[in-house]
Amino acid sequence: MFMADPKTMYRADGSKVTAPRQPNWKTEILGLWIALRTDPTILLLFPMFLASNWFYTWQFNDYNGALFNIRTRALNSLVYWISQIFGSVLIGLLLDSGRLGRRLRAFLGWGLLFAMVFAVHIWGYFYQREYTRPVPENDRMDFSEHGYAGKVWLYIFCGLLDAMWQTYLYWMMGAMSNDPAKLAIFTGFYKSIQSAGAAGIWRADGMEIPYMNIFVSTWALLAAGLIFALPMLHYRVKDRTELADEALARMDETGRVKEVHEVAHKS
Repeated sequence: MFMADPKTMYRADGSKVTAPRQPNWKTEILGLWIALRTDPTILLLFPMFLASNWFYTWQFNDYNGALFNIRTRALNSLVYWISQIFGSVLIGLLLDSGRLGRRLRAFLGWGLLFAMVFAVHIWGYFYQREYTRPVPENDRMDFSEHGYAGKVWLYIFCGLLDAMWQTYLYWMMGAMSNDPAKLAIFTGFYKSIQSAGAAGIWRADGMEIPYMNIFVSTWALLAAGLIFALPMLHYRVKDRTELADEALARMDETGRVKEVHEVAHKS
């Protein structure tokens, strides 16, 4: 009531204060449509979104939960989540390298994920073909047994892949826009599709579909996600984000998208 209107405020250097947009529910829905209409390449990331928690079912239930006893499962979970720290740092060093252009970093990150997906799943296939449902409790491995080292290293690489996959997706969305409102919409797409995929494959596992089927679906979806994302990287990721690509940043409270020259003139 006693505060100044942000639209009338200026900084000490004479620059105008930018008032944050406060959209209503109508402009939020309109923003969803504008985000898809003006940046439809986000649709090419939807398979990667779907895959981003799909692999948890095989990793947690059908590998760790099926092959190991309780104390070994606990140890595996510990090293899995610790490995995620290293995975996110490693791919972050690549994606945020100041010595490489953004487009080159995008393709190098894609190549690293492609190599990790196939390394992990070729490795995992040789273990998966040795067992199926149900695994007797007495046959479950303890970390003190011979052969455990190879299996836990696979689980460590699963953790690395998980962290790299999630980090790369967030980085790609960030490379598409600098507008927080647009990125919030993209993140909403990401988390909703991610959750839908996780729920679907968890239900399939509950119906006791063979472990190999779930393993193959995981591998195939990860590979398909990368293939679908490749055209998006080629056509959409640029070394610099341009105002012409920021339709939501140019949308006012009424839902009208301003022309680039209008926004550029005010700034």
